[in-house]
Parts: sequence; structure tokens; C-alpha cells
Amino acid sequence: QVQLVESGGGLVQAGGSLRLSCAASGRAVIYYPMGWFRQAPGKEREFVASTNWSGGLPYYADSVKGRFTISRDNAKNTAYLQMNSLKPEDTAVYYCAASFKSGGIKLTVKESYDLWGQGTQVTVSS
Repeated sequence: QVQLVESGGGLVQAGGSLRLSCAASGRAVIYYPMGWFRQAPGKEREFVASTNWSGGLPYYADSVKGRFTISRDNAKNTAYLQMNSLKPEDTAVYYCAASFKSGGIKLTVKESYDLWGQGTQVTVSS
């Protein structure tokens, strides 16, 4: 069974850093685009960052640009989200996702993704 498992969340003070990991099992996702989304309590799940299958073409939400970095290690079937200069408004459950669709898909929308992890909580204290 194909699964994505996130890890690396936790509690951090404002200005701190965390590195989230997303490990795939059961199927190689190395040929597919991957993305990170987040969902705060009472809010919609929102796009954070995405990358194509090779780790190129990284794209970020304006709210995290310059602070977060998406990357992937296809040899390990794992994607990462390095989060620096964290702010209290970054507090959310973070999800990774893989898209198995082809064609001109918009990686900024959650409907483009087929497989989701269970999420990892990130809490940033002020």
C-alpha cells in the first residue's frame, strides 16, 4: 500500500527552524511532483510549496517565500520542507502530497494531488 509519512513537526519559538520530512513507501514517487500544504484550526488547507519530480521548479506561497525551502532526495524517496524564521502564523498541521496526474496541472491546488500523508503538527510560540 502506498503511503506518505510526515515527521519533524513540533513546538518551536518564533524565529526558530524546523525541518519536515515526507517519506514514501509502497511505491516510488520519484517520478511525480510533490507538494506541502498546511491547515490551521478553522481554516482551509492551503498551499505552501511544491516541486517537480527532479526537485526543480520549486514554487512557494507568498507567505513563506524566502523562509521555507522545499527539496527532495529521490534516492531516499523522501521530500523535505526546511522552515526558517518561523512565525506564530505558521502554526498548523502540515501535509505532504504527491500528484500522479499528467499534463498541465496546477500544483498550488489540493485537487491536483492524489496521495496525502497524515500530517504533522507545527506549533510556533510567540
